[in-house]
Amino acid sequence: MSRARILRELGLGPLWRLRAGSPADAAPPLAAQSEAAAPAAVTPRLPDAVAAAPDARAAQIAAMNWDELRGAVAACRACVLCQQRKQAVLGVGDVAADWLFVGEGPGAEEDERGEPFVGQAGKLLDAMLAAIDLKRGDNVYIANTVKCRPPGNRTPEAEETAACWPFLARQIELLRPKLIVALGRPAAQTLLQAEVKIGAARGKLYQHQGIPLVVTYHPAYLLRNLPDKAKAWEDLCFMRKTMKGL
Repeated sequence: MSRARILRELGLGPLWRLRAGSPADAAPPLAAQSEAAAPAAVTPRLPDAVAAAPDARAAQIAAMNWDELRGAVAACRACVLCQQRKQAVLGVGDVAADWLFVGEGPGAEEDERGEPFVGQAGKLLDAMLAAIDLKRGDNVYIANTVKCRPPGNRTPEAEETAACWPFLARQIELLRPKLIVALGRPAAQTLLQAEVKIGAARGKLYQHQGIPLVVTYHPAYLLRNLPDKAKAWEDLCFMRKTMKGL
């Protein structure tokens, strides 16, 4: 797909083009940022429901390899989301990726196909990746905070997110990506274990267990709020600049 076509897909035409002097590129390199602008260190903690769960389950998941993790997610009955799912969705992509993108949870089409971000939001995410010279499966891994579709695509409940947390935590440990991108508020709050407002969190560098993390809008949100695609482009520039500085 040509870059011009990618930009049209994103809905911003020629504005979606990296160039000298753009607001994101004008930011100083990470090494030159002042102490006040340094990465915000957020010490993550296990969600309360996970902390209260039997130690044996968390310890077992923490020792799994990719094949074992895939099987455990497929068989998981730890919360009510398993009751209506067609299949659990672990994630997809390069298991040696530098980039990890984390969304909220599977939708109807993802539940059917067993892969995250395959509907309209997935097409937009693919276009966003292409705009910064990335593509699904090539140095990119995509996952969600919960592995089963919430009914009606609602936001996952805290207990549901907590039940899935050991799986996501193990994915991160196995991947050890250079950069994590939280797509939307639920993903950001799960990873940072803090209240997050996307508008205030954008353009800042956080940490999750020592791994740099940035926050941006979920593609599904952008499909409903087209004017914010321009802000998402700024976030993409910030992501790419951050990765180059690592």
